[in-house]
Amino acid sequence: MTALVCAALLAGVSAQSAAPPFGNVFLLGDAVRIEVPREAADLAQTWRVLDDALTAVAFGEIRHAAVIDGGHLPAGWYRVEFLDTQNRRVGFTTAAVLHNAPQTASGASPVAVDIALSWLARDEPATWPGLARLAALAGARWVRDRIHWREMQAGTGEFFEQTHYDATASVQSGAGLEILQVFHAVPSWAREPVADNQRPRTDLRHLHRFCEGMARRFEGRVDAWEPWNEGNAGNFGGLAMDELCSLQKAAYCGFKRGDPDLPVCWAPLGGANTPAQAEAVLRNETWPYYDVYSIHSYDWPHAYAQLWEPARRAACGRPVWVTECDRGMNADPASPADDFTHDAARLKAQFMAQSYACSLFAGASRHFHFILGPYTEGHGAIQFGLLRHDYTPRMSYVALAAVGRFLADARCLGRWEVSENPEVHLYAFRALPDGAPRDVLVAWVEKEVDWPARGKQSLPWPLHGDLRVEAAFDYLGRPIKPVPPAEITSAPVFVVLPEGETEALPLKTMPASEYRGGSPSPVVLQFDTPGIAPVMRQRAWTPEPERVFEPGTEISCELIAYNFAETEVSGAISATEIPKEMVIEPETWHVTLPAGERTVLAARMSVPAPHAPSDADWVVFQGEFGNAGRPVLAFQINPKFQGRTHSNPLSCSVMGRFSL
Repeated sequence: MTALVCAALLAGVSAQSAAPPFGNVFLLGDAVRIEVPREAADLAQTWRVLDDALTAVAFGEIRHAAVIDGGHLPAGWYRVEFLDTQNRRVGFTTAAVLHNAPQTASGASPVAVDIALSWLARDEPATWPGLARLAALAGARWVRDRIHWREMQAGTGEFFEQTHYDATASVQSGAGLEILQVFHAVPSWAREPVADNQRPRTDLRHLHRFCEGMARRFEGRVDAWEPWNEGNAGNFGGLAMDELCSLQKAAYCGFKRGDPDLPVCWAPLGGANTPAQAEAVLRNETWPYYDVYSIHSYDWPHAYAQLWEPARRAACGRPVWVTECDRGMNADPASPADDFTHDAARLKAQFMAQSYACSLFAGASRHFHFILGPYTEGHGAIQFGLLRHDYTPRMSYVALAAVGRFLADARCLGRWEVSENPEVHLYAFRALPDGAPRDVLVAWVEKEVDWPARGKQSLPWPLHGDLRVEAAFDYLGRPIKPVPPAEITSAPVFVVLPEGETEALPLKTMPASEYRGGSPSPVVLQFDTPGIAPVMRQRAWTPEPERVFEPGTEISCELIAYNFAETEVSGAISATEIPKEMVIEPETWHVTLPAGERTVLAARMSVPAPHAPSDADWVVFQGEFGNAGRPVLAFQINPKFQGRTHSNPLSCSVMGRFSL
C-alpha cells in the first residue's frame, strides 16, 4: 500500500470542517476535500480517487459523512467515485489539483477564456465568484462575456439603472479579470418600421447612442468591446458584409465618444474567414474603425496558419484576437450530464495546448477558448464546456491551466521544422512560466485526422544538440522524466529552457500583417434595398449573405448618411465605382447633416445581364466632407445566373462548432 493511499485512509472523512472549494479545484498542498454528491449520499459506503489513467490513488470509507478528505494529491485531474456495499458506483464527481505558482500573467498575456458568465449562469448569482475564480486559477487574465441590448435599454430614453450585467461585470473585474464584452441583437424598438414582408433596418443612431452609453457605464470594468457576434450567420442577423462594416463604424464612433481609450474590436464573423469577406472589409475601408481584429475558429489547429491568412490581411496591422475557438466533440450518448467518454475527454484535453500554440504561431495575440462552463449545441450532442454540469473540472480545464502556467505572457518565436514530417509540431515561445522569464517549447506529433483517429502517434524526441533543458511537463502540467523527454506523442509537452536558449534555432515565423493607417470619419454610410434582403450563400460552413438581384431589372435603393460628429457637416456623396453596364441614378448627392442626424437618399439601379461575379461587380460610394473625412461604402451586386445556389437568408447558421 502506497504512502499516498495510507495518508488518504488516515485522513478518512469529515462532516464538520469547511466546505470544499467551488468546483473541487484545489491548489497543490491543499487537502482535497470532496462533498459527497446528493445522488450517492444514501447508498455510498466507500470512495476512491482515480487519476487520468483511471488508476486508483486514494480510497476510504464514508461512514455517513457529507465530505470526504482525500489528503494531499499531486497536481492533476481526478475522478472521485462513490461505491455501495457491492462495490457498485452510485455516483461520481471530478476534481483538480493545480500548481500553486504565483499568478504572474499580465493583461498582455495571450491565454484567455470565454466565460459567458452573464449568459450561461445568469440565474445563478451564487456561482459567479466561483466561476471567475476558476478562470483566474487557469491563468486567464482576459475573459469574454455576453450582453443583451434590450435588457440594458427599454427604448430611446434612459438605460435601466441596475441589471445582472452590472453585477457580473463587477464580480469579474473584482477577481482581477479583464473583460471583453459582446452583444449581437438589436431590440425591436431600434429597428425602423417596415411594410409587410420587408426586412427591418437598424437605425444606426440608436446603435451609436447605445455604444456610447455602454462605454461610459462600464468604464473601469469592461476593458474591450465587440459590437456584434457572427453577424453573417443567419441566427445572428444574416447581414451582408457592407451592413456589418456600416454597423462596425457606427459602433466604433459611439464607443470612442463614450471612452476614447476603450479598445474596440472588429465584429467577428462566423465560420472560416474567407478572402471575399476580407476584400469587403478592405473595400469599405473599415480598418480605422477597429483597434483589434477579432476572429472565430472551429477548425483543427494544424489548419490555423493557412485558414487565417484572409483575417491577417483584413487586420491591417492591428492585433488579432481569436475570441472563440474550439473543435466540437460529441458528448457520450449514455451520459445524462452530457459528459464525454473518458478517452474523448483525454483527447479534448490534449487539444488545448495544440490549439493555443498553433493560434499564437498563426498570428493571434490573444486566444479565448470556447467555453468555460458546460454548454451543448446540436440538441445536446456537441459538448464545449471545460467544466461539467456541476462546475467540476473536465481534464480540458486542467489542460487550460497548464497552458496558462507555461504560456503566461507568451510571445511566439516561431515553429521549428525539425524534419519534413508535417505531423511533428514544435513551437517556441518567450514566456513567464512560474513567473520566471524562460523559453518554452510546446511539442507533439499528430496526423491531420478527426477525433476518432487522434491520440495514436509517437516519435523519438526530435531535437538534438546542446540545448539546455531545465524541466519538462506533460499536457496536464505534471513534471515528467527524462528531461528532455525520450519521445513525443499526441499529448503535448512543455519543455522549459533558459531565456534566450532558442535564439539560434532556425524558427519559421508568420509574416506580419501590413499596417494601414487612416482616421475614422464621423460620417457613416449605410446601404439598403427595401423589400430585398441579402440571400445566403454557404461556402463550406461559412455563411456569406450576398445581394442577389434579377438581371435586367431596376431596383429602388437607399443610401443613408449619418453624422456622428458633434457639429454639422456638409459635403458630397458620389458613386465612384460602378460595374459595367450598370446605371445608378443619381450618382451624386450634396448633403448637409446636423450633428447626430441622418438623411435618406433615394436612388435607382439597373441590374446588368447575368455573369459570373468578378472584381467589376463592386459598387463604391465615397463622401467628401472636408475635415470630417471621406467615408466609403462598398458592396457587390450579384445578378442571378444558372448554377448558382443560395438558401433562405435566415436558414443558415454557423456549423463550424459541430464535429463532422
